[in-house]
Amino acid sequence: MRSHEMLDKVQSADGFIAALDQSGGSTAKALEIYGVPESAYSGDQEMFDWVHEMRTRIVTSASFDGGRILGAILFEDTMGREVAGKPTARYLWDEKRVVPFLKVDNGLTAQENGVRLMKPMPGLDELLDRALTNQIFGTKMRSVILEANDAGIEAIVDQQFEIGSHILSRGLMPILEPEVDIHCHDKADCEELLRTSILAHLNALESGRRVILKLTLPDQDDFYAPCIEHPNTLRVLALSGGFSRARANELLTRNHGLIASFSRALTEGLTVQQTDEEFDALLDSSIHDIFEASKT
Repeated sequence: MRSHEMLDKVQSADGFIAALDQSGGSTAKALEIYGVPESAYSGDQEMFDWVHEMRTRIVTSASFDGGRILGAILFEDTMGREVAGKPTARYLWDEKRVVPFLKVDNGLTAQENGVRLMKPMPGLDELLDRALTNQIFGTKMRSVILEANDAGIEAIVDQQFEIGSHILSRGLMPILEPEVDIHCHDKADCEELLRTSILAHLNALESGRRVILKLTLPDQDDFYAPCIEHPNTLRVLALSGGFSRARANELLTRNHGLIASFSRALTEGLTVQQTDEEFDALLDSSIHDIFEASKT
């Protein structure tokens, strides 16, 4: 019953998905923006303690609610911790009615053929077992496109769909994230190649097997409409990719059917120094603006 309720919410409700999945490579930067310098902690354990405190402050805020937020993407370390005495994923669903997802990739390989593929995932099945035990609904994995290289982009999409199909077979819903870097000099060409490949892979999926896509906000409005309308797509998310919240929301409103899955754009302006009232007010305003932009 729980998974059916989660599925119904993700596929049809208004709202967006909060990306709270900064990992080892991006956590220090996220903390610095939050107002916690590297001098405030020693080693990874203390760093992750700080970032869990930040995430806990976000998800326990009255502003963070299932009426506007469909789901939240967690890092593995966050899944293993508790919020208000409950495992994080269970807190999200039981207390907030926010569907929990888990980041499962191990980071990126060096650039080759204009892209950075995902590193091997030898522990994926064990991680998926833990996700199921923690009542996680789905997963997310990211790779990056830096140039309009046909072979590289095809390799990216092949890898995303191959691993995504395995995740589907394990009973979890995959979010496939082949990000196009917003600073690409040939970003529109990258998006053209990417859309063509994604549609071919969607066509090759068996009927009834659906995936979620998470894509960079495109140069051309409604560019990903064929992906949104495809029967093998559950939902298409937009990543902010380094755009400011204002710019990301502006672009999002011009892309009908896309909903947000923002990270930096969601937490922009939040700091450890703010009072709870200041923190909650800014978070509420951010969530409101992203929610409204996701409804177009």
